[in-house]
Amino acid sequence: MTKDETEIRAIIADHAKALYAKNADLLFAHNAKGMLSFDLAPPLLHKADAPDARKSTEAWFATWKGPIGWEDRDLVVTASEDVAFSTSLAHMTGTKTDGAEVSLWLRSTNGFRKENGEWKIVHAHSSVPFAMDGSFKACIDLKP
Repeated sequence: MTKDETEIRAIIADHAKALYAKNADLLFAHNAKGMLSFDLAPPLLHKADAPDARKSTEAWFATWKGPIGWEDRDLVVTASEDVAFSTSLAHMTGTKTDGAEVSLWLRSTNGFRKENGEWKIVHAHSSVPFAMDGSFKACIDLKP
């Protein structure tokens, strides 16, 4: 494993730690200026440096009782000079404040750029597959 791959894996591990601790500072720590995130949680498109980004993240954290679990499986990192890419099958778990248990499998994809010698996330995308019956229902019960 290269030094770049190791550094990017550490950033991805910090993402899981940030969710578990519901720590917005750590969640945003590795984002590049102008970073875009396409997520499962509304409003779906997040701009990391938008004025309300931390506020909406804290509000989303407040909808969870206790820690938010995040496990990346089959993580693949590809890095070349100052650009990198990662993809994994992620498993998000936890309990919502209404008592609903969450066990969601999704595809997580990230784009990175090296800025002043540090890797930063420039693009993040989380998605679940949709049913092919025309209903556009998410297939959230898929497991590896």
